[in-house]
Amino acid sequence: MTRRILRTRAFAALLFFIATAFSPLALALPTIERFTTANGVRVDFVASREQPLIDVVVSFDAGSARDPEGKEGLASLTRQLLDTSTRVHDEQGLSDAFADLAVSLSGSVDEDRATVAWRNLSEAQVRDAAADLVAEVLTQPIFSPAIFIRERANAKAALKDALTRPEVLSERTFTANVYRDHPYGKLPTLESLDRITREDLIAFHRAYYTRAAAHVAIVGDLDRAQAEQLADRITAKLPAGEPPKPLPPVAPTQAHDERIAHPAQQAHLRLGLAVMTRDDPDYFPLLVGNHVLGGGGFGSRLVDEIREQRGYAYSVASVLEPRRQAGPFVIALQTRGKQAEEAMALARETLERFREQGPTAEELRRAQDNIAQGFGLRLDSNRKLIGYVSMMGYYGLPLDWLERYPEAVRAVSTQQVQDAFARRIDPARLVTVRVGGDGDR
Repeated sequence: MTRRILRTRAFAALLFFIATAFSPLALALPTIERFTTANGVRVDFVASREQPLIDVVVSFDAGSARDPEGKEGLASLTRQLLDTSTRVHDEQGLSDAFADLAVSLSGSVDEDRATVAWRNLSEAQVRDAAADLVAEVLTQPIFSPAIFIRERANAKAALKDALTRPEVLSERTFTANVYRDHPYGKLPTLESLDRITREDLIAFHRAYYTRAAAHVAIVGDLDRAQAEQLADRITAKLPAGEPPKPLPPVAPTQAHDERIAHPAQQAHLRLGLAVMTRDDPDYFPLLVGNHVLGGGGFGSRLVDEIREQRGYAYSVASVLEPRRQAGPFVIALQTRGKQAEEAMALARETLERFREQGPTAEELRRAQDNIAQGFGLRLDSNRKLIGYVSMMGYYGLPLDWLERYPEAVRAVSTQQVQDAFARRIDPARLVTVRVGGDGDR
């Protein structure tokens, strides 16, 4: 296929996408098929025929928790440079090759995983060409010395700038004190970035970008046999590798209170601890309870107490972030420095009262309605669906997890919420952080 034909077809696909991207999909829950390729890669697949497009996410157990001691930031730099040059294409040539296919490669790195994601036309020639190009990126990166020097310098400049911002200092201080020596507590510093070499990226890629550490999610216009062929085409040339060692459990959070001076007028406050895993038995009681407490926006307890009644903050929220090992529960808000202590005390008091009493029947009903009735909107496009399919497959959640989700939310009782919060969120172990507010005299 010539470049001109590819460009023409890619442009036609782009026009089709623009015309259909916002058309509603049937809200029938998808059928997820789970299988393992002949070379041992786990795959989750959903056939979706509404559009002639395919979404793919390849995940690797290559998140920041895998950073070596003293070289924090390595996982992020490795992923960042992965798709910048290969043995076949330089930086511009690789960009042009993806553009010819109307493919925009994306991805991310968090504590647990690194991802490579893309969307392409489902026509066989384009599908195969895109798969081959991504396979080249996954298996033949060269981590160009010049690009490495440039991107490491950019990472240092970005981090240096971020460390001047109170919200970043608050989040980093909170994370460091909640996780301490656990891999989740590894945070890049200017010094750790300086210690990273190009050889470190090569070694990290060799260790973690393997079939044993990979999961593939596919949603789109193809059948099971084609999905199997696609997954194999993408991953066949990856080294077999060994499964990475399991992350250690998170030790119980130890109470800690830290204040960091900063000239900002607003004080940035955080309080919380490590709580929830992806497969947590208390997942749904904690989810629904957090929605009532501070995750549901207006009408939640924290917004009512801290914003509406006292005017201490424009925004306040509580967040649960499930991970492979216990992810954080955090209450975060910004307030004037003069009233920071009162706002922090009120946030703690609201949490403790909720922990002791749980939600009212009316609060529970509103939260369940909001979560369950809005669930379909989270699945109303392939782009949204692929995120759930990838997450479920990577963490090994049951195939009926999406199907059970609204029902499980509806089944939560006020007693279950109160019991889960009482057992899992201990006020005596909270980490509290205040950054800034010193400019509000």
